[in-house]
Amino acid sequence: AVLKLEKKITASGGKIFATSGKKADFDTALKECKEAGGSIATPRNPGENDAILYFVKSFNTYAYLGIKESLIPSKFQFLDGTQLGYTNWHLNEPSGKGKEECVEMYTDGTWNDKKCNQNRLIVCQF
Repeated sequence: AVLKLEKKITASGGKIFATSGKKADFDTALKECKEAGGSIATPRNPGENDAILYFVKSFNTYAYLGIKESLIPSKFQFLDGTQLGYTNWHLNEPSGKGKEECVEMYTDGTWNDKKCNQNRLIVCQF
């Protein structure tokens, strides 16, 4: 069973990050992480960003992050409403100005605001 977890679990900053390799829209990703007893992966520092990036690179696909646009367009926050203390936006991002409420991680580890209905890798944290 341990071998099945290869490329599917990593740790950083006292958190464990895991993926099943499945993709889904943002709401489904939120639900799946909650059902597993965790939450959607939310990088709060470069080390945690790298832990999530490990999966993004392993599966060569983008992943949703636990960050959403606030009521103020182009202003993003954690899902609990707290301010972002760390960001890693791609050049000229966020650019959706109220039309792209979710955040995805690119395969270089930078972030992009994105519509929430796209299928992205589900990465949870525990």
